[in-house]
Amino acid sequence: MKLKIKTGDTVKVITGDHKGTEGKVLQVDREKNKAIVEGVNMVSKHEKPSAKNPQGGIVKKEAPIHISNLSLIDPKSGDATRVGYEVRDGKKVRFAKKSNEVI
Repeated sequence: MKLKIKTGDTVKVITGDHKGTEGKVLQVDREKNKAIVEGVNMVSKHEKPSAKNPQGGIVKKEAPIHISNLSLIDPKSGDATRVGYEVRDGKKVRFAKKSNEVI
């Protein structure tokens, strides 16, 4: 399946507990159709002490959220938009359907 959201995109959560929250995509998992978005879906994880984290304890980190719950933010208007693909100048590009602007 072709994913329309890539790492580095700014997205908005359109459904779920974190509806309305915006953030930058840190990572995309193509097999599970999930993405990790900065500051969205924060969970508390218990970590054992290690060389990297000698103190251990409870750490807050982002959990994956399903791609269907995310919508790309239009760079021109700042609203959520759908994504389309077309060939412009011999190159396949993504564009925002609201403003028809290349992403």
